[in-house]
Amino acid sequence: MNTQLAANDTETTRDAFLGGRVYVHQPRYGRHRAGLDAVYLAAALPETTSGHVVDLGAGVGTAGFCAAARLADISVTLVELDPTALSLAGRGLEDPHNVAFADRVTLLEADIIAKGTFRHAAGLKPSMADHVIMNPPYYEADRFRASPKEARAGAHMLDERGLEPWVKTATDIVRDGGSLTVIFRGDGLPDLLNILQGRFGAIDVIPLRPRQEAPATRILIRAIRASKAPMRLLPGFVLHKGEGSDFTSQAQTIMRDGQGLGLSLRR
Repeated sequence: MNTQLAANDTETTRDAFLGGRVYVHQPRYGRHRAGLDAVYLAAALPETTSGHVVDLGAGVGTAGFCAAARLADISVTLVELDPTALSLAGRGLEDPHNVAFADRVTLLEADIIAKGTFRHAAGLKPSMADHVIMNPPYYEADRFRASPKEARAGAHMLDERGLEPWVKTATDIVRDGGSLTVIFRGDGLPDLLNILQGRFGAIDVIPLRPRQEAPATRILIRAIRASKAPMRLLPGFVLHKGEGSDFTSQAQTIMRDGQGLGLSLRR
């Protein structure tokens, strides 16, 4: 892959994550920029995670990079359709500061919401993954107004099918007993649970609240393919102290020290 071709089409930045253990190359303007969601998605993988992790809709690779930096016993496939994002992910793999994990990360250009025959032909094979992580677009096209910038809208807006094709693809590519980890907006929990029903069990719901007394604006979902174990609602995490912008000590250890959320792997 020519990692210069698409990356040179836009002004970019080189941003540190996990206290400098990960560097991400991403567009400066006009497109989605990686942030806390990707870090928390990667941090939700338990410390004992091993095997093949597939990051669906990986963008420039932030979540997959953070997962690979944290967990030495995994390989990661970043799946993305946007050529600019995929090219920047390739640039990130060439960054000398990412050498500790770069050889365990590969790129795959594929449309994750396409029909199965097209996905399989592109390399998204049934049961290929031990674990799937994904940060899908948060907003339904019939409920929210899209950004006027097409690239940013594509990263933020689901099509009329909602989350169904994302979960369908995850169900197809993860083996029985493998895990799915999703970060989504808090008020989308009912829709997500409904789509997971019959496909995944042992569902853990982890609220992410901006402040101690605030409602959760984000949720993390961890689930096991074909499990019959019941759902659990876990205590969750608080990002900020008081009314200011300072992060809690727990949030700092996750974002700056590369610590995980301390979750266990269920069956």
